[in-house]
Amino acid sequence: MCSSDLILGLYVPIVLSAVAVFVMSSLIHMVLGWHKGEYREVPGGESVADAIRAAGVAPGEYIAPYAPSPEAMGTPEFKARMAKGPNYLLTVRDPASQGMGGMMTKWFLYSLIIAFFTAYITGRSLDQSANYLQVFRLAGATTFVAYGLGVWQQWIWWGKSLRSSLTNTLDALIYALLTAGIFGWRWPHA
Repeated sequence: MCSSDLILGLYVPIVLSAVAVFVMSSLIHMVLGWHKGEYREVPGGESVADAIRAAGVAPGEYIAPYAPSPEAMGTPEFKARMAKGPNYLLTVRDPASQGMGGMMTKWFLYSLIIAFFTAYITGRSLDQSANYLQVFRLAGATTFVAYGLGVWQQWIWWGKSLRSSLTNTLDALIYALLTAGIFGWRWPHA
């Protein structure tokens, strides 16, 4: 079987691993609770929300203080605003598009896409003679990179908490182990 046929033969582990990640992420967030405490309530939250609404802030991502160019970041005025604070990132979401069903659907589709790329990389790198451990290692590493390494950009550049980055990395490790196990188990042998 050529590698493209092998990749097509991986539809079962693709779907099974996406389902496993979906279920595990639900357990992590709803039962295990290690993500609790990553976000805090803004003091005076209702008055802050009222001010955002009154300012007509549309859904999007914002930063303050804001500088439209690198040159503007070097001005004394911008440096003074940075020193004075607060310095913040703000994501304003459209309340109409935030139903849990839609977000869960997007999460499942995202998990399917990661599983597809795991199948692609693993299927192009290994053949049907690969043993469980070979498949496990490559599928696991690929999946871990997909779920886990991007969260660190948020810590480095955008102030996401170290705790949040660590717990999301732990999540990624669990998703990678699940996916690797499923790919190793369901690897099509000659």
